[in-house]
Amino acid sequence: MVGHFVEHIFSCGTPPGDFVRGEVTTVTSHCLEFAVAVLDGADRPTQLARLEQAAAGWAREDIPLEIILHTVHTGFTVGLDLIATKGIVTGELEGPDFDTLAAGFTLVLGMLDSIVTAVTMAYIREMRVVAGEHHTAAQTLTSALISGRPASVSARQCGIEVAEEYWVLAVQIPAHPDEADPNVSGEIVARRKLRRVQAELARRCGRHALALLSTGGGTLLLPAPLFEAATIDEIVAGLAEAGRVPITAAVVEAPPSEIPGAVDRAHGLLDTVVRLGSPSGLYRHEEVALEFQLSRPGPARDALAAVLDPLDEHPELLETLAIHFANNFNRQRTAEQMKVHPNTIDHRLRRIAHITGHDPAGGDGAWKLHSAMTARGARPNTP
Repeated sequence: MVGHFVEHIFSCGTPPGDFVRGEVTTVTSHCLEFAVAVLDGADRPTQLARLEQAAAGWAREDIPLEIILHTVHTGFTVGLDLIATKGIVTGELEGPDFDTLAAGFTLVLGMLDSIVTAVTMAYIREMRVVAGEHHTAAQTLTSALISGRPASVSARQCGIEVAEEYWVLAVQIPAHPDEADPNVSGEIVARRKLRRVQAELARRCGRHALALLSTGGGTLLLPAPLFEAATIDEIVAGLAEAGRVPITAAVVEAPPSEIPGAVDRAHGLLDTVVRLGSPSGLYRHEEVALEFQLSRPGPARDALAAVLDPLDEHPELLETLAIHFANNFNRQRTAEQMKVHPNTIDHRLRRIAHITGHDPAGGDGAWKLHSAMTARGARPNTP
């Protein structure tokens, strides 16, 4: 049996040779002893406990579960072939002998079920422990990098090397529509959303992703040497699809020593994008540099935001202006979104020009009003 495993399953070199020469031979012997014990009428042979211990060790050594289960099934196939093939092919099994063989097959299927269940459950239990240990160590490393503390010890604990450069992502995860459903628990829906996002992140990035995420968002650190710039867009899109919500993120690149400042910049950039009501997706600094600068605190921002103060008494005009800018000055789309006639949009834009002194139809007036909208969105306590 072990020779068959080496030739047909482990020939690619995974798992390592010492595992095949030692552990596989020992476990195969235990499985055969288990089979003999079952055939002798034992209820739950003690060999299963040894298999569970072995499975836990395989999980820690990161040996794929599919290889382990395939080996178990192959072992049973080889065993049945050794026992039954000759009699079936030659027709020597008849009457009572065939009935005995059929009963034996039933026992063998029971053995297979017991071994697969024991191995799988032990493997999964250990993987949960390993994942918990890695998660804790990875969070410690992430916190250390974000806060600027030395990260070498934390990196050794979770087996992750600190990269030369990182993509620093500030992430906003909006509420799923079901979180507002009074017939279900919003907290449970939010946790499930987060688990889906985390599972997708693990699938795409493995253990390379360092994340501090809550149901509303957080911070991601991805090693720049392992992920190209275009890949970051795909990752964010994948997270949004998995979470079933329109995720918005901002990204900057920084070496480990500059990550604390990069986190502040990324979240500042994300805050600007969210306040502007921009579409979901990934944003880089160069894409919204003007908006980011206009939203920085200071007298210039406040003076620019004040351009729209006369519209405070006309909320429908402010809403129209914001939607019109978001639709890239397309009056038809603005009218459709607001469910009014295009002529109504034209009338409101003329009123805005009259009240503010700046024409939103185009040119300098549109630029001034758009800048004022950006500054106004960043001003504290602004509706």
